Amino acid sequence: MRFAVISDIHGNLEALQAVLTDIDNSRIDAVFSLGDHIGYGPDPEAVVAEMTARKFPAVMGNHELAVIEPAHLEWFNSAARQSLTKSIAMLSNESVDSIGRMKKVMTHAGCLFVHGFPPDSVNTYRFQVIGEERLQVMQSMSQPICFIGHTHELALLSSDGKSTTRQILYEGTVDLPKNGRHIINVGSVGQPRDGNNNAKYAIWDSNEFSLEIKYIPYDIAAVAEKIIAADLPRSHANRLW
Repeated sequence: MRFAVISDIHGNLEALQAVLTDIDNSRIDAVFSLGDHIGYGPDPEAVVAEMTARKFPAVMGNHELAVIEPAHLEWFNSAARQSLTKSIAMLSNESVDSIGRMKKVMTHAGCLFVHGFPPDSVNTYRFQVIGEERLQVMQSMSQPICFIGHTHELALLSSDGKSTTRQILYEGTVDLPKNGRHIINVGSVGQPRDGNNNAKYAIWDSNEFSLEIKYIPYDIAAVAEKIIAADLPRSHANRLW
C-alpha cells in the first residue's frame, strides 16, 4: 500500500492545491492528515472544506484544539493567537463541526498518526522528548511506524530498542529497517520551517518499507499577499519565504 501523509497546511490553499495535484498523479491509495489545517494562512475555510470534501482521515492539531477548547488560545504566542482568532472567525458552522469530529490519534496499516508526539499528544514537540524518555516512548509503541507533524520540519527518529538516532530528511526516498521503531516528522504543506520554502509531504510504501519525501513548489507570493490583505500578522507572510 502506498499512502500520502500531509501535515500543517495552516490555511495555505495554494500549497494544498499544489500538493493534492501531485498526490493525484502519484499512484496513491490513501491520504492521511496530521492536522493544523488552520492558523497563520489566509484561507482556513477553503482548506477545511477541501479536506472535508475529500474525506481524508485527519488527527487534531493544536490549532484545531483551540477551536473546540477556546481556553487553549492562551497556549499560543501573541501573533499566532491573533491569526488563529481571525481564522476561527472565518470558519463556517460545517467546518467547525468537522474539526470537532477530529480525533487526537489514529492507526492504519501498522502506522500510528498523531500531531505532536506519541502516544497521543497534540502539543508536545518532537525536540522536547529526548534521551531515556524518547527511548521509552519508542519502546512502548505498538506500531513500528509513527507519523508526526507540529514542528514543520523533516526528521526521522529510529530506535533498535536499545538507543535512538535522529536523521534529517530531505527530498528523495529512504528505506527503513524493518526490525526497529520509527517516528517520522513529515514537515509542513503550508509553512515549512526547514530552510526550504517548497510545500512538503511524505509517501509511505508499506510493502517496500520505504519513505519518499516530496518538495512541491507553489505560488508563495500570492499567499503572502493574501495574508497581508487579510490583516494577518505580516511575520506569517514573511515566514513563507
